[in-house]
Amino acid sequence: MLDRIIEKSPAKLNLFLKIISKRKDGFHNIRSGVTLLNIHDEIIAEKNSRFSIKYIGDFAPINNNYDNCIIEKLFKFIKIKKPNYRFMIKKNVPVMSGLGSASSNAAATLRILEKLDLIKINDIFKFTKIGSDIPIFINLNDCLVRGIGDKITNQVFPKYYFLLVKPVSNCSTELMYKKFNTTNLIKNNEYDSDTINDYDSGNDFEKIIIKENNEIKYILKFLQNLDKIIFSGITGSGSCCFAAFDSYEIANNSLNLFKQSYPNLWSLVAENNY
Repeated sequence: MLDRIIEKSPAKLNLFLKIISKRKDGFHNIRSGVTLLNIHDEIIAEKNSRFSIKYIGDFAPINNNYDNCIIEKLFKFIKIKKPNYRFMIKKNVPVMSGLGSASSNAAATLRILEKLDLIKINDIFKFTKIGSDIPIFINLNDCLVRGIGDKITNQVFPKYYFLLVKPVSNCSTELMYKKFNTTNLIKNNEYDSDTINDYDSGNDFEKIIIKENNEIKYILKFLQNLDKIIFSGITGSGSCCFAAFDSYEIANNSLNLFKQSYPNLWSLVAENNY
């Protein structure tokens, strides 16, 4: 077996996110355009005398582990003997931000286990039981996501440079779905096709968040007023906000301007199609 494996765990951004319907099992069918970004966590697996998991990096928990650790959930789900490896997850991407870091970490761990010949991934969609975004990160392509994450169609999205901002506030995905009023759904059977259409813009969670969270409301207002912006919004169920531009120079100038008003918030320029 390999002594050491390093696997990148990229962040994602939802270019749009629409809630289509609420299912009988309590989950929601969604429709979202997802693009992968050039910022990532790292999963480092090193041969060791025993199995362990440790989170490190700027966004690691204080005790270097999570009580509700998605990697532990993953091993329980796939039902294999834990290998004698130390898994270190270097957290460079903000958590509870809508950037998908936990699901991406799980997918990267699966890729490591494949390289160790411990598993063979035949059905990527079974992992929605652990995290709805895991198939996206196993697929590792920009895509249109439908259903509960169990319908993926690869897409080619335009090249963008994103000013990303993580507010102090965090957003709970579970709570955001509970707050969504399903009476606001678009009643159009032809809308949820496997091709991009005119309805595919905006994020259905945004109205809920800006109504209840002044911090995010004012950040979004700031971003919307930036020069030469193409569009802005939140990714996933929040709380990360973004503004899209067509050049790095414009995005970086906007970043510098943003830092003058919000010097203490995590913010940077990321790109897709890198």
